[in-house]
Amino acid sequence: MNLKASVKRTLTGMLPIFICPPMAILMAYTGTALHGSFGDLFQFLRAEGIFSGIAMIWFPVFFGTKAAWMIIGIFAVIQLAFIKLLPGSRYEGPETIEGYTPVYKQNGRAAFFLTILFFCIASFGLHWFSPAIIYDHFFEIVGALNFTSLAFCLLLYFKGRFAPEPTDAITTGNFFNDYFWGIELYPKIGGWDVKHFTNSRFGMMAWPVIIISFAAKQHQLYGLTNGMIVSVILQLWYVSQFFWWETGYFRTMDIQHDRAGFYLCWGTLVWVPTVYPSAALYLVHHPISLGWTLTGFILFVGMSSILAKNLSNRQRLHVRETGGNTLVWGKPARIIRAKYININGEEKENILLASGYWGIARHFHYTGEILGAFCWSVPALFHSFYPYFYVTYLTILLINRVNRDDKKCTLKYGSYWTAYKKLVPYKIFPGVY
Repeated sequence: MNLKASVKRTLTGMLPIFICPPMAILMAYTGTALHGSFGDLFQFLRAEGIFSGIAMIWFPVFFGTKAAWMIIGIFAVIQLAFIKLLPGSRYEGPETIEGYTPVYKQNGRAAFFLTILFFCIASFGLHWFSPAIIYDHFFEIVGALNFTSLAFCLLLYFKGRFAPEPTDAITTGNFFNDYFWGIELYPKIGGWDVKHFTNSRFGMMAWPVIIISFAAKQHQLYGLTNGMIVSVILQLWYVSQFFWWETGYFRTMDIQHDRAGFYLCWGTLVWVPTVYPSAALYLVHHPISLGWTLTGFILFVGMSSILAKNLSNRQRLHVRETGGNTLVWGKPARIIRAKYININGEEKENILLASGYWGIARHFHYTGEILGAFCWSVPALFHSFYPYFYVTYLTILLINRVNRDDKKCTLKYGSYWTAYKKLVPYKIFPGVY
């Protein structure tokens, strides 16, 4: 590898590692202490200096607090127990190019329902703790998660280097690159699949509990507004759809291609709980009431977009499971049987769907995801950029992911992918992009 490529690989891994953790801290601080005002944050950093200002904000919660550790610990133990103890049928994920087939237990729906039920009964019903407990300790929780996740990713790095799973471990020899992207594709610790826990059962499962706590805090302070109700309902709808079709997630790029490193694991352990609920966090101290007509319109568009996202994923999976011999929207599925050569030199075939949702855009599921996120942000109206940070980040992330996927598919399928792009010219937004 030449020097230029080596430097690029190092910076690609190093810059996010040093930039993203303080960004998460600043997001949590802005949302709690400054009520979502980036203007107040910039004034503070300008007065104190960027580095000293970040240090003043971060250091008091760098290691978290006793309360934060207790909340995180109890939640993590419950989720780890749910993975193993809740009943569920066996589900096999896609076989890797090295021949490994990950196995999961299908109990995500039950875990989602019980998590929300336990939290609501323990807080609203039994009064063991305040339902606003997560909001009250949110900044400390983010600090603890940040520290823990950075250390956990280091553990994953050393595990990948010195005690990897038998298959699918790849190292570049560049510490920053390997720490950022990860080494192992399906690492396990103590019998638990790492990515299943971090991505699904911690990051995504924490999201609904967090926003319920935010709504409870608004209710304590100002009374519950329909702006908060709309935002929370749409986010709960999104997460419920995720766990209703959790097995579909096991076939996404996150699980099939992205390795267990900072990018994926820190992102789901810290970035998801901090940034994804940010619209609801902003609404805690901005009790906005919407007219019932607008409320109904936002709910309809948001729920329809999120549902379309999941229906599109199921549509593609059904077509592939039936070998393309099925109907899509009442007509025979329009497909391309794309052949490719795997790592062992064997010719394989995959189905590229070019009708139904997938005839509208090559990644129509991202269209629904972006629209849904916009709908649960828009109840905050347009007084601040804070509630729109997530949907902006999401759009950038998905565009980047689409471009990564396009490059991979071009290399994998060659002329078949070129033909597919002619049939479906738009990537995400029909008529636009």
